[in-house]
Amino acid sequence: MAFLQTQTVQTIILILKILSLTSALGMLAFIIFIILRTQWIRFRILFDLNEFFTFRPYGVRRVTKAWEKLQGRLGSANESEYKLAVIEADRMLDQTLERLNIQGENLKERLAATTAVVVPNIQEVTEATQIRNNIVHDPDYRLSLAEARKALSAYEEAFRQLDLL
Repeated sequence: MAFLQTQTVQTIILILKILSLTSALGMLAFIIFIILRTQWIRFRILFDLNEFFTFRPYGVRRVTKAWEKLQGRLGSANESEYKLAVIEADRMLDQTLERLNIQGENLKERLAATTAVVVPNIQEVTEATQIRNNIVHDPDYRLSLAEARKALSAYEEAFRQLDLL
């Protein structure tokens, strides 16, 4: 016991305490840096808080803005704007179903893999997807404003059923 009371051992113990405290603080700073850098807090806490206070899933605001922009395309007298609106709506629904982990390579396969519980108006969405395919694959395809509105209303109903609008 007297050995531990010597000045040399006490100095070594003090140096070890200082090194341990310094390394612990360094590791704590590194952990905080990594958590902030990887945005872990945002994904784990802020998303949940946002969903809790808004009563809507995270990211709905972005979808709503994109949908409003898409609806604005119908105000144009240009047929290409109508076509672009249908294509964008189709892409948005495809990305949404992909995020829901519905298997398939494209929207047609994902719609075939889903049920009417997920997308109740699956028949109308399938028809709207066919209009989108006609637009993409046939450069001479003519799309009227009424057809574009019908297709977009099918997509809109699907988004409403998924609580995105």
